[in-house]
Amino acid sequence: MGRGDLCDTEWARLEPHLPKSVGRGGRWKNHRTVINGILFRQRTGIPWRDLPTRFGKWKTVHDRHRRWSADGTWDRIMQAVQAVQADADAEGRIDWSVVSVDSTVCRADQHAAGARHRPARIPGRRSRPVQHRPDEAVGRSRGGFTTKIHLVSEGGSRPLAILITPGQWGDAPQLIPVLDRIRVPRPVGGRPRTRPDHLCGDKAYSSRSNRRYLRRRQIRHTIPERRDQRANRQRRGSHGGRPAGFDRVRYTRRNEVERTINQLKGFRAVATRFDKRAYVFHGTVTVAAVRLWLHS
Repeated sequence: MGRGDLCDTEWARLEPHLPKSVGRGGRWKNHRTVINGILFRQRTGIPWRDLPTRFGKWKTVHDRHRRWSADGTWDRIMQAVQAVQADADAEGRIDWSVVSVDSTVCRADQHAAGARHRPARIPGRRSRPVQHRPDEAVGRSRGGFTTKIHLVSEGGSRPLAILITPGQWGDAPQLIPVLDRIRVPRPVGGRPRTRPDHLCGDKAYSSRSNRRYLRRRQIRHTIPERRDQRANRQRRGSHGGRPAGFDRVRYTRRNEVERTINQLKGFRAVATRFDKRAYVFHGTVTVAAVRLWLHS
């Protein structure tokens, strides 16, 4: 086993959730070797063609990652791994008491831009082509091409949901979409859990629409009020409504999502985007999140 490869314990937790066949009676090549190759590229950020030969053909590793990113396999694997932790939810392995939301900007390499706007097809399947974002989640900032990762993290510093957008997009409009992506299966069956007990976020998420959404879903929240919003509320007097509550002690736990971002950016392929397609980069970030869940 090389440095950074899946250990036996991690592989035992991951193997039951992997696809069994490629379709029409075909068989996948060794999953463990291919996934170790994907993790090696995640950690080092090298081009796919430069993968060491011990992982097999580089194209096999690349196609496996691209295909599982396109058909949502990585997302299903992440939910399955979360369900394993949910089995011990009563023991506190998933901390729903305080869930934090934040975002981070990743520099997009020059080779990540210029993707042609055409649908991607999954090899060997007669399914509908994968629909792409028209912008491929690549934005222009002062430093060049950038991509932003929005994520929700539970109290144990592990991602619950991930959303990819262009780098110049704001944080407040993405709060509702990223919260709607939380789907943690329950061990006894039924609907997955989607609502945390308490949500923490910085003042970038302070807006009337976000607070209205959180109150409607009965999610208590600690989000500081921006100075201009507070001044506007005070100017309107009694029509401005009551001030937003703020729990300073709970707000100190917002560092948990910042630590989660720090761990995700420990993967060089996440800290710098090299993937042209938005769905492939989403799969890259999801693989890093799956590794954090397996390592915990």
